[in-house]
Amino acid sequence: MTVLITGGAGFIGSHVIRLFVEKYLDYEIINLDNLTYAGNLENLRDIEARPNYTFIKGDVNDALFIDKLFQRYKFDGVIHLAAESHVDRSIKDPLAFVKTNVIGTINLLNACKNSWNDDFENKRFYHISTDEVYGTLGQTGLFSETTPYDPNSPYSASKASSDHFVRAYGETYNLPYVITNCSNNYGENQFPEKLIPLFINNIIHNKPLPVYGDGNYTRDWLYVQDHAVAIDLVYHKGVNAETYNIGGFNEWKNIDLVKLLCKQMDTKLFRKEGSSEDLITYVKDRPGHDLRYAIDASKIKDKLGWEPSVTFEEGLEKTIEWYLDNKVWLNNVTSGQYQSYYENHYNN
Repeated sequence: MTVLITGGAGFIGSHVIRLFVEKYLDYEIINLDNLTYAGNLENLRDIEARPNYTFIKGDVNDALFIDKLFQRYKFDGVIHLAAESHVDRSIKDPLAFVKTNVIGTINLLNACKNSWNDDFENKRFYHISTDEVYGTLGQTGLFSETTPYDPNSPYSASKASSDHFVRAYGETYNLPYVITNCSNNYGENQFPEKLIPLFINNIIHNKPLPVYGDGNYTRDWLYVQDHAVAIDLVYHKGVNAETYNIGGFNEWKNIDLVKLLCKQMDTKLFRKEGSSEDLITYVKDRPGHDLRYAIDASKIKDKLGWEPSVTFEEGLEKTIEWYLDNKVWLNNVTSGQYQSYYENHYNN
C-alpha cells in the first residue's frame, strides 16, 4: 500500500508519519509538505532514512504538481493534514486559509477522483478537521458528530468548507472518505505559536504569558500521540462516509491550564513556587473568540475502541520535559535557523 500523508513535517503530521513508518513496514509512506513556517523536517530526523519513507516538498495549492504526484505514485490512500491552522493568523490573512484549506483540499480530491477512476476498492481519502467548525458552546453540552456547523473565525470557516467539499465528493462521485474533527492538540514538536509551547518558551525566558480576556475560555485537550493512534484506527477501521470526533475527555479553562503549566514549570526549572504565575498578563481579547469547545468522543470509543492513554497532567509533564530536553530544537524554530537545514538538504 502506498499512502500519501500531507503536512507530515508539521506537528500532528510528524507523529502520524512516525507511527505509520514504524508500524507498517510493508507500506510506502510519502510525506508531502511545503515546509512553511510550522513545517520542520527536524521533527522526523529519526526516521528520515527508513526505506519505506519518502519526503517530497510540494504545495497542495499546485494542482498540476499534485496530479503528477498521483500519476507517479498511484496512491492507495490519502491522509490529509496539511492546513493553515492558527486562528490569529486567519484573522490577519483569511485568503491564505481559503487557498490552502479549501482549494488545496479540492486539488487532492480531484487527484483522487481522477487517479482512482471509479476503482475505489481499498482506496480512502481521510480528511483531518477540527472541532472549531461547530462554533461555540455555552456552559453545558458537547459537540457530537451531528452538531450543526457554525464556524466563527476565518480558520474554522475554511475547515468547515473543506469538510463540506469532502462530503460532496463522496455523495457526487462516490469517493470513499472519512472525516475526523479533533479538539486542541498538545505535545512534542508543536510550533511555539500555540498556547502550551508558547508559554513553555516564554517561561524559560521569563517573558510575559499573554492570556486573552478573563482567561475563562474552555478547551478540550488531546495529547498528540493519542491523536496519532486514533488516526491510525480511523484510517484502517473507520466506516466510509462517517465522521468521528476525537477528543481528550479533558476540559480546561485557559487560566487553570496556564496555572498548572506554571506550577509544573517552576518544579522542573527549580524555581520558587508561584514565580512563573507572576508572568501571567491579561491582554485584549481576540475577535470572534469562542467561549467553549468540548467533544463527545463516545462514537470512536464505542465503535473503534479508542480512548486517551494519559491524563492531561501526565501528558503535560511529558510535553514540558520534551521541550526542556530539546532546547536546540526550540531555539532553532524560534530563531529561523532551521530554514537553512531545508535549503541545504532539500533544495528542490
